[in-house]
Amino acid sequence: MSGQPAVRELRLVVTAEDYDAALHFYRDVLGLTEQGAFASEDGRVTILDAGRATLELTDPNHAAFIDEVEVGRRVAGHIRVAFQVDDSVAATAKLAAAGAEVVAGPTRTPWNSLNSRLEAPGDLQLTLFTELGD
Repeated sequence: MSGQPAVRELRLVVTAEDYDAALHFYRDVLGLTEQGAFASEDGRVTILDAGRATLELTDPNHAAFIDEVEVGRRVAGHIRVAFQVDDSVAATAKLAAAGAEVVAGPTRTPWNSLNSRLEAPGDLQLTLFTELGD
């Protein structure tokens, strides 16, 4: 295998029943930058830049542990989207004011980040996290 990565981009595709509300929430409130938008008689799609992407794989036991730490009980489905933000307290409040349901407010984790959990447009469960450092 060459030194070049086999995958160049991770793109999470979300089908949202209320496209306009979801676009407003993720682009205008959360602040993801619009990279492109396309429309046809068959519908619309907008590509938003979410910064660096990683794929976090976990087994069911560890997923339950993460839910326990962040929320206090098992709540997430098999997909949860996590966004690193500069201030998870402020970002949680901002997204809640825009219609997200706060499942659990910012909580300090054993891995030293401040994480909150929200139910957001597009039927996504979000974790907002701020790395607290040493």
